[in-house]
Amino acid sequence: MHFILDSILLGIGLAMDAFSVSLANGLKEPHMAKKRMFTIAGTFGLFQFVMPMIGWICVHTIVQLFSSFQVMVPWIGFILLMYIGGGMLKEGFSKKEETDAEKEVSSGKLFIQGLATSIDALSVGFTIAEYGVGSALLASFLIGIVTLAICAAGVQLGKKFGLKLADKATIFGGFLLIAIGIKILLSSIL
Repeated sequence: MHFILDSILLGIGLAMDAFSVSLANGLKEPHMAKKRMFTIAGTFGLFQFVMPMIGWICVHTIVQLFSSFQVMVPWIGFILLMYIGGGMLKEGFSKKEETDAEKEVSSGKLFIQGLATSIDALSVGFTIAEYGVGSALLASFLIGIVTLAICAAGVQLGKKFGLKLADKATIFGGFLLIAIGIKILLSSIL
């Protein structure tokens, strides 16, 4: 029971960045269909499941190589979120009116968002390194499920407020992503 609770709490902590990005996506796309909401939340959940397992595998296979790469992990998340957030700010400040299709987050951007917000979950593989493969899979699965639920709520909240803030949503979302990127970088430096 302690193991499950720890995994759920870990999932909640790891899901906060993905929740914020889900909120931004909902703000940007207030008329989003439920299937699209599930795709966004599912993408974040999948990344949060996969990344701890990749970390776990690295610890059990290529520890020396990965430990030197770990210093770069926050920088990668920072750069990816700056790129996405900067693009949203540019888009938000341009006077061009977007169609609903243009407001939709592309698959490529969603992939980058999923990667950027889950890159910290890669280091969770170190914390679960003492687990056997079954326990590591279960912990990662619980982290992914928790993230999926939290991100679905984030998209829904974003959609609700996006209808009221539609003209400023892209700008807000861009600032939010940049703030997350800065937080990731600063937390690794400090």
